[in-house]
Amino acid sequence: MQFDEIQEIFFQECEEGLAAAEAGLLAYKNCKEDCETINTIFRAIHSIKGGSGAFGFDALQAYTHNFETVLDLARSGDLLITPALIDVLLRAFDMLSDHVTAIRGEGDAPDDKEVTDILKATAEGRPPEIVAIEDPASKQAGSTDLAFSFDDLMKSLGEAEVTAIGEHSSASSQWSLEVRPGKGALANGGEPMLLIRELLQLGAIFLDTDVSAIPTLDAYDPEEAYLGWTFTVPMRVTEAEVRDIFEFVLDSCDLHIERRDDEQHDTELHRSVAPPVAAEPAPVPMPQPPATTVAEVVSAPSPQPVAQPAQNASQSIGSGSQTIRVDLEKLDRLVNLVGELVITQAMLAQKLSVNGLASLNELTDLDQLTRELQDSAMSIRAQPIKSVFSRVPRIVRELEQQTGKQVILQVEGEMTELDKTVVERIGDPLTHLIRNAIDHGLESPDARIAAGKPAAGVVRLSAEHRGGRILICVSDDGAGINRERVRQKAIERGLIAADTVMADEEIDNLIMAAGFSTAEAVSNISGRGVGMDVVRSNVEALGGRISIQSRPGQGSTFTLALPLTLAILDGMIVSVGAQTYIIPLTHIVESLRPQASELKSIGNGRQMLNVRGTFLPIESVGTRLGIDSSTQDPTKAVLIVVETDSCGQSVLMVDAILDQRQVVIKSLETNYRPVDSLSGATILGDGRVALILDVEALTSQSTRRLAA
Repeated sequence: MQFDEIQEIFFQECEEGLAAAEAGLLAYKNCKEDCETINTIFRAIHSIKGGSGAFGFDALQAYTHNFETVLDLARSGDLLITPALIDVLLRAFDMLSDHVTAIRGEGDAPDDKEVTDILKATAEGRPPEIVAIEDPASKQAGSTDLAFSFDDLMKSLGEAEVTAIGEHSSASSQWSLEVRPGKGALANGGEPMLLIRELLQLGAIFLDTDVSAIPTLDAYDPEEAYLGWTFTVPMRVTEAEVRDIFEFVLDSCDLHIERRDDEQHDTELHRSVAPPVAAEPAPVPMPQPPATTVAEVVSAPSPQPVAQPAQNASQSIGSGSQTIRVDLEKLDRLVNLVGELVITQAMLAQKLSVNGLASLNELTDLDQLTRELQDSAMSIRAQPIKSVFSRVPRIVRELEQQTGKQVILQVEGEMTELDKTVVERIGDPLTHLIRNAIDHGLESPDARIAAGKPAAGVVRLSAEHRGGRILICVSDDGAGINRERVRQKAIERGLIAADTVMADEEIDNLIMAAGFSTAEAVSNISGRGVGMDVVRSNVEALGGRISIQSRPGQGSTFTLALPLTLAILDGMIVSVGAQTYIIPLTHIVESLRPQASELKSIGNGRQMLNVRGTFLPIESVGTRLGIDSSTQDPTKAVLIVVETDSCGQSVLMVDAILDQRQVVIKSLETNYRPVDSLSGATILGDGRVALILDVEALTSQSTRRLAA
């Protein structure tokens, strides 16, 4: 294998490690972590460090060493994992991402001195003297930069613990508490650490860990508990309150409580550290072992039966499933061959049908096997959109710093799968939409408070499967689109005439015109007018559509409707005049031949169809595409009720329905040029080329003409 190929594998592993580490850090930030999360983060950073040394990336190796040191202290219990520490680790992660980008030749090497000093100071338990973390919100208000120190980590313990420390130092009497989980304490998802956290919330102070019961490695049982802990609890907490915490585990836990009246607690308080994670396998394998031995044992996969969240970050690294790396070109060739097989199968079915053999069992079996093979090939290419969504939190953090706005990010459906090609090309459009939502959509904290809203704005990112397509939504609860301002900007730029009458939807769509921007000044975030038009062109190049919904004062929602796969679809073959077209089956609701009484004319040749009390606009495919020989009388044609994400239900009029089958999509843009109202082409079983209708485009034009 060539050196470049091996290095590329390392780069891919870096991306996987970064994704796993960020997922773990965000789990802590959102209070959704478990006892394995910190180990997952550590292993990810450790893997990047090892690979960077092997390939001679010295700057990356040196930086990850400091990052790894802090993580090792956190997972061993020597550093409390607090909100302040998580903020430090997130900032360190952002710098690590910049390092990885630099070694791939996609950016300059970052200046990591400031973050490195913070990591070193955190690891040594001392406040940095010159290092400061800038708070843009406070800077806007005119305050000075906030100095970061180790004291910030201690402050984040919470009011309960701070109060306990104060009482501890002023009172001479307190409870002495010894806790030792017994045999079977870890069974059925038992987690002593949850009980200890509850104890700390009462104001308990951790003093010591008893490791005397830990056996040698050959006798070690990872499903048993060997540690014991000693705490002091202030007298304001009753003995009954302490026992209530352990009420349901007293049969598998030794608990000893006694009143303590001595003056040694002040000395012991200074050496108090957080108790090590109870459910961690072999937290201290042997008394006073070498540091390398501890790291090796602690980072081993945990066999304990603790319930894990469905989307835990630890699943990204060290999972039990086996995988193999396959070159993408080989995978693309497999998909192309499956496509050709579908075409050949359609040709065979066509010829057998002509000769009266369409009912052969072997033909049915071949059709089913071809479909299963196609589904399997498509599933290999399918990837969770999580790889794209995982980049969004960092974008949000950067924009918070640049704009001074407060943002709450909500993410849903990150495990939704779609074609790898779509995943790779949807990143830039999503980045534009997120930046647009924060910069243009959300108001400043002061403006939100004045409007009766919370100071922090909400940006919601979601993905879901619906009707054979994937819908990706980016929404915010900001001020919504200022339509009057958009209209004035469009007039100034000559996009529309001053007397043009436009519906709200048409005004909203003006923001996707090339070169359009409502920003007053050009900045690093916006103002150059190369955002929303790029989003629209990229989405349309994927065979998708983008729609906008906005309500003044309540926010905006941008919806991307994308195909699940770019290769094969189920379609209905229809005829219009002498031409043959394909309508994607995912859009079709029903087909019918109407009675004259079900049709209503609204002038200018426009007609509506009454479908069970609902009037839907009729769009003649023949008229729209300029086919003179097509049927113009709806009562002699076939009307197909279709549904789209942007326009709801409407009706397409064709001459006849010929067949229904799978078709292989061939790009018109690649092989010819983009054609309005058409999304692609395919080869039919008889060898003819049929064009695939763009239902979204056809129905949106019909709706606009109806509103005019």
